Amino acid sequence: MPKQKNWLRLALVVLAVSALAYAGWHVTRPLPPEVELATIGRGTVEATVVNTRAGTVKACQRARLAPAAGGQIVKLWVKEGDRVKAGQPLLELWNRDLAAQRELATRQLATSEARRREACILADNARRDADRTQQLAARGFVSPQQGENARAEARARQASCDALAADVKRAQAQINVTLAGLERTTLTAPFAGIVARVTGEIGEYTTPSPPGIPTPPAVDLIDDSCLYVSAPMDEVDAPKLAPGQPARISLDALPGQTFPGTVRRIAPYVTEVEKQARTVDVEVDFVDAERRPLLVGYSADAEVIIASRADVLRVPTQAIRQDGSVLVLGEHEVLEARALKTGLANWAFTEVLAGLAAGDRVVVSFDDEGIAAGVRVTPKAAQP
Repeated sequence: MPKQKNWLRLALVVLAVSALAYAGWHVTRPLPPEVELATIGRGTVEATVVNTRAGTVKACQRARLAPAAGGQIVKLWVKEGDRVKAGQPLLELWNRDLAAQRELATRQLATSEARRREACILADNARRDADRTQQLAARGFVSPQQGENARAEARARQASCDALAADVKRAQAQINVTLAGLERTTLTAPFAGIVARVTGEIGEYTTPSPPGIPTPPAVDLIDDSCLYVSAPMDEVDAPKLAPGQPARISLDALPGQTFPGTVRRIAPYVTEVEKQARTVDVEVDFVDAERRPLLVGYSADAEVIIASRADVLRVPTQAIRQDGSVLVLGEHEVLEARALKTGLANWAFTEVLAGLAAGDRVVVSFDDEGIAAGVRVTPKAAQP
């Protein structure tokens, strides 16, 4: 009887120790890792090319204007933010000397025209007198010599009229010269737009920018009715690009918004900058940007669509591992690796040609070192 009690006591102790050990193991055991899943479905997959560095919103027309000649500003007709029309004067330099020369040339033209009229009247009268003298000479009333003299006088008078007519043209050309000089002192808008910046005030001296010396322009004029994006693309992607391809434009200043665009131009050369990747500048037009609140100089990204396929089986690109396989959630919450045959791909989705079926759930966030095939996991969330 005492032996049975000892065996019973020993059995109870063993059971108690086993229960405690199991409880400790159950509490301290590593939990199955949580993974984020995505369900395989159908949709659109696009092959795209994105700029390597930030692009810039630019205006189709932008002129940093400066007068053709240096001088003192006497009139400033615009200020920053004003909208101007093509041909509208912006500023004027001191030009009283040129205005005086124009006045002198105008008066010289009037004098030349008066002399021409006088000479031409005398030439017309001499021609009629020569005709009458010729008739009298034919009848024998005057000598033939007088007829010759009359014709010579008429020709001389006509030559004087023609000479003074040429002098009138010379005076008109002189006026054009003075007007050209005056135009050099007046800065006008070459196109309609908005004045972005004005450098200089009335009374200050302004000069054109000499070659090699960066001088601030007198007026910075922008045509903001036509905008485009200039973005640098990697030289490796340049052969895939062509004018007319569709694109999507996104701006840092307007997060969450995209604008449709079209490739308008591809630079015919590769830009080589020290310690930077070689790139090709690609210009993308906004398809409809008339009512967009865009400013010249915004940083922008352009995603050019090279190819697109609709209603295809696709998998999130981040779910594909380095060896080209994906981890699929199988029975009993165990992961299994599957090799894929893929088609078009971009940073978001990859087309699946073989290896997966609609409805399969794959891991989209994982660690190759911590999660592998055959590991039991706990699904964290299911994403479409």
